[in-house]
Amino acid sequence: QVQLVESGGGSVQPGGSLRLACATSAGTFTINTMGWYRQAPGKQRELVARISVRGRTNYADSVKGRFTISRDNAKNTVYLQMNSLKPEDTAVYYCNAEPFTGGTFWGQGTQVTVSS
Repeated sequence: QVQLVESGGGSVQPGGSLRLACATSAGTFTINTMGWYRQAPGKQRELVARISVRGRTNYADSVKGRFTISRDNAKNTVYLQMNSLKPEDTAVYYCNAEPFTGGTFWGQGTQVTVSS
């Protein structure tokens, strides 16, 4: 069982920035892919960004050029730097981890609200 603990959510005005972090209880270099997903009220959960253990990334089109995902493999921690935030980025953001041994694990979610 892998536990994920997210931090860094909050409220910000449009154009502002936030940085999310997600730390795992997994052993060093045991996680293959880590990522961030989000779910807005009344909508399905969607991929925001994810990163492989080798550093390969992919992003949702809606966040390209504004968000940057990174990870510290030694700490099994993933980060999401969010810049130029828009009201439509408002959602609960969930961390996800996929160990090499299989399965998928989720954090409890952190609220991001972008509003003037």
